[in-house]
Amino acid sequence: MVTTPAVTSITFEEYLTYDDGTGFNYELVDGRLELMNPPTIEHFLITKLLEQLLDTEIQRCSLPWLCLREAGVRTGRNKSRLTDLCVVTLAQARELKNVSAVFQSPPLLVIEVVSPESVKRDYRYKRSEYAALEIPEYWIVDPLVNKISVLLLEEGLYEETVFSDNQKVESRVFSELVITVDQVLNASNI
Repeated sequence: MVTTPAVTSITFEEYLTYDDGTGFNYELVDGRLELMNPPTIEHFLITKLLEQLLDTEIQRCSLPWLCLREAGVRTGRNKSRLTDLCVVTLAQARELKNVSAVFQSPPLLVIEVVSPESVKRDYRYKRSEYAALEIPEYWIVDPLVNKISVLLLEEGLYEETVFSDNQKVESRVFSELVITVDQVLNASNI
């Protein structure tokens, strides 16, 4: 049985060093800790494939970027989200080299993989928070409905393009990346 942390209200600064000894991950939402459920194997495998592809593309193009798993992004005064994947500049990473990896400047790209309990969080809350933070590109990989939504920031709001089946996912940040929705979602076939 999972228990709720005893902490009822916490600041962003306290969140950066919070450890209840359970090993669980939390997001900070309006000063409250929200427990993140452990990912499914499907989630792990999709995230792993995307991380490998983006790492390869970063290296191939000699880009001064890093692709990180489960990094935090501060999205408000007392709000911080954990990303499935995010791409940041080396300069951003250097700023956090020896402290909690919670970025306060916008990553170049954030990717979330949807799970049954994260549908509303990924499609609604993170979408509006990431737009407000001015993250230029946000992908929602949804194995529940077999699609990938690529959201590009235009004048403060996301313009969404939905890809499915054998369609090539089009990215502004990774303009030369060649990957289809089927390839991404089939990563979980074991």
